[in-house]
Amino acid sequence: MLSPKSTEIVRATLPAVGGAIGEITPLFYDKMFAERPDLLRDLFNRGNQANGSQRQALAGAIAAFATALVEHPDVRPDAMLSRIAHKHAALGVTAEQYELVRRHLFAAIAEVLGEAVTPEVAAAWDEVYWLMANALIALEARLYEGAGVPAGEVFVPCRVVARHRETADVATFEVRPLDGRELPAGRPGQYVSVRVELPDGARQIRQYSLSGWPDDALRFSVKRVPGDPAGEVSNHLHDHVDVGAELRVSLPFGDVVLADGDRPVVLVSAGIGCTPMVGMLAHLAATGSTRRVIAVHADRSEADHAFREDVRRLVEKLPDAEAHVWYERPEGEWPAERTGYADLSAIDVPADAVVYLCGPLPFMRAARAQLLAAGVAAADLHYEVFGPDLWLGADA
Repeated sequence: MLSPKSTEIVRATLPAVGGAIGEITPLFYDKMFAERPDLLRDLFNRGNQANGSQRQALAGAIAAFATALVEHPDVRPDAMLSRIAHKHAALGVTAEQYELVRRHLFAAIAEVLGEAVTPEVAAAWDEVYWLMANALIALEARLYEGAGVPAGEVFVPCRVVARHRETADVATFEVRPLDGRELPAGRPGQYVSVRVELPDGARQIRQYSLSGWPDDALRFSVKRVPGDPAGEVSNHLHDHVDVGAELRVSLPFGDVVLADGDRPVVLVSAGIGCTPMVGMLAHLAATGSTRRVIAVHADRSEADHAFREDVRRLVEKLPDAEAHVWYERPEGEWPAERTGYADLSAIDVPADAVVYLCGPLPFMRAARAQLLAAGVAAADLHYEVFGPDLWLGADA
């Protein structure tokens, strides 16, 4: 809880800091990478730095946390903190790195806001920072302890034992540890980090959802990312990594996981957002679940729809399951009412369902609005974002 004096100062200065956060975060990253270029080379996603999404996510997290402290002082935003902690643990972030971040962040704040940053203002925002940082450090420590590894030691040398082509631009990789150790299978909905060495020597890391449960292996799926900047790691995996190759893969992490129980489950995805959903379906089928299951997916066309046959097969295995699919550009005969964008208002969604969303943010926002209108509780709507979370503030 923020002290009363700091609460008043943060409340008074939040508009100024929030208004300048778009200037503060780029300057912060520039300062930190100037001192530690290895962090940009080997830890931070260079693509997200180039397109600005990581900076937006940091700005959103700071603003959301500070706002929560002053508007709801007795309630910690645990959902947001849990999400960040899992992302950090999957990257091997350690407690010592938080002081480095604080130093460069406050230098950037002081440079942008100038004389407005009095000692009292600096002290109040320092309190905000350490409330957030210490909460994350504690959460991450528990995640490392639960994984049975020292802090930050989450990467395991693995060998690719299988590779499958799902679509023209989606490939699935199965990996096993080189030393034969037993890895935790992960929970349905979780992801792993994959570190590869690129031609320029950078060891870049990306996170991919687990898309199934093979024996004694981890299975994740990767979509090729075109554009400028193109996906460095995804394209490297597609072009240069085949059966027999070695990769460093993290233990599984992620807080958006399939809940136990007997309540109805609704899985809503678009594009490559189907990867955690097919993992959840595979788990439900493997455990003989009798839960009501509704799988909803939207894609550009049949050819772009990864795991199309897997979903059909898994839904058929479940005694009370159905699948609904929309294509923007169907390639053959296809119902007119299932052409275009997904329309969840056309589906009878149980009001007591637990819902999982994954896909582009505009898709998830539209789907969430329709589900709320259908009577699903906001607390039962859970979402996974690939890359920086730019949806902070939504109920999850």
